[in-house]
Amino acid sequence: MILNPNQIASREKQVLAGLFLSKFDQKALTSLGFENFTEAFNALGYGLGGRPASIKNYRDEFDPIFPNARNGWRNRKRRDYCMKVEEEYRDLALGDFAKLVASFVGTAEPDTGSKERSVEDFTPTSFAKRLITGRAAEQYFQSIYSKLLEFEDCELEDTTSHGCGYDFRLWPKTGDLFKAVEVKGMADQSGWLSLTDKEHETAIKLKDRFFLFVVKNFREKPFHEMHADPISGPLKFERKERLVPQVSWAAAA
Repeated sequence: MILNPNQIASREKQVLAGLFLSKFDQKALTSLGFENFTEAFNALGYGLGGRPASIKNYRDEFDPIFPNARNGWRNRKRRDYCMKVEEEYRDLALGDFAKLVASFVGTAEPDTGSKERSVEDFTPTSFAKRLITGRAAEQYFQSIYSKLLEFEDCELEDTTSHGCGYDFRLWPKTGDLFKAVEVKGMADQSGWLSLTDKEHETAIKLKDRFFLFVVKNFREKPFHEMHADPISGPLKFERKERLVPQVSWAAAA
């Protein structure tokens, strides 16, 4: 059994996500903070660089061997590589399995863009939220950007870990001015958007070369909206300040 996510192949991670959802059913959703299976398929599918349908298909493939209300692929032989994964991980307990799946799509701390958060620090609710607002939305953008007129014939550069005020640079084949894209995700069809001070500052500086790409409705069927020069557009951003308590330890010497 391999528990190091860096040593597990991409397809196997998707199989494991399907196995986890099938074996533990509603408990699996609760353990990761999802409200329904559609939300889990969408978030895990995009978050793992695949498709929501793939996660559902893997869950359905394992359903006949676990006691749940679904029939799954009862009349279809399970694929050999799926059987191998099931045999290797079948005895993994709910908590350990949830942490393993969460480790596949660990997301960054808010407002930093570079510091990774340990899976041990995730609560179910925060994991689902971070996945949807982070990795899943970013992967959704990567899967669709080449079909968007604004980025036609552009080369994509991932800057999510650079802390530069946006997630991606899009370089045109001609010219030396890149376009910057900041990606946000929402579980529902509407909600609040927030920009860090760095993102807001960068959007003002780049103006119409800065795009805010918002992926909505992961809970049902994701769709996107895009705002060029969002600070000057119809979105009305208000400054919010938050005081964070700082703890220190002192000793007499």
